[in-house]
Amino acid sequence: MVASALPLGVTLAVLVAAVTHATWNAIAHGIKDQVLAFGLIGAGSIIVAVPLVVVAPFPLAACWPYLLASVVIHVFYNLLLMRSYRYGEFGQVYPLARGTSPLVVTVLAAVFAAERPSAPQIGGVLLVSCGLAVLVVAGRRRADSVSGSGRGPGSGHGRAALVAAVATGLTIATYTTVDGLGVRRSGSSVGYIGWLMLLESLCVPAWALLRRRDVIAGLSRRVLLSGVLAGALAVLAYGLVLWAQTRGELAPIAALRETSVIFGAIIGTVVFREPFGRSRIAATALVVAGVLLLNVS
Repeated sequence: MVASALPLGVTLAVLVAAVTHATWNAIAHGIKDQVLAFGLIGAGSIIVAVPLVVVAPFPLAACWPYLLASVVIHVFYNLLLMRSYRYGEFGQVYPLARGTSPLVVTVLAAVFAAERPSAPQIGGVLLVSCGLAVLVVAGRRRADSVSGSGRGPGSGHGRAALVAAVATGLTIATYTTVDGLGVRRSGSSVGYIGWLMLLESLCVPAWALLRRRDVIAGLSRRVLLSGVLAGALAVLAYGLVLWAQTRGELAPIAALRETSVIFGAIIGTVVFREPFGRSRIAATALVVAGVLLLNVS
């Protein structure tokens, strides 16, 4: 099956998901205790997921092998993402983790979903990936210029962050493909995302909150609400992507979703005072060009 251009509504939904995804990741990175952060995010996800599970139709039996597999993959994703943010700079780790995904999803979608992107869409995926690679290189240069931080790529922490970020990207590609196949068999994209987030949040986040139960009572209201808000945004972001995957091909949606990296770079500049610079401007131009190609038939 040769891919066609994404409908405008699907494109806009995935772009909103990209902004939302970058926002909750920035909130997560901003909470210094990463175990606690992901515990709070899980709590926020449960708060949003429970009403979805109650209201939405129960997903069809055909989707459950995919949904349960995705829960397991998401557990590894959360663990790897926590490690990435513990050791790496947001502006380097985030684009590397997200940028690994589109090319891998393109291959997986061709193998498992018989989806063959059109030539312009292949070009779009490549441009988006190149743009993300520029951000990664810029992040490495910034890390190299920071002396004594212990977080540069030459340090133990820097290498650990890069390895964890690449592994995170591979898990992203895997669960994107699994969920793309599963949600199409669910009969209810809302029910699928509700059950996925509920079951996922009973794993790593529940464990995280248990480990940090001694400090929860002393948390400031700001940190508590920020973490829960991030969890709600995570459900919204991935819910929009799953809905889009029922109406478009996996590879272009995966690439379009990773425009979140550009929004992440903007957040990194505004919130974390990471310089934007010429590299990020070039990366933004490449990603924008890629997005335009993704919407060419």
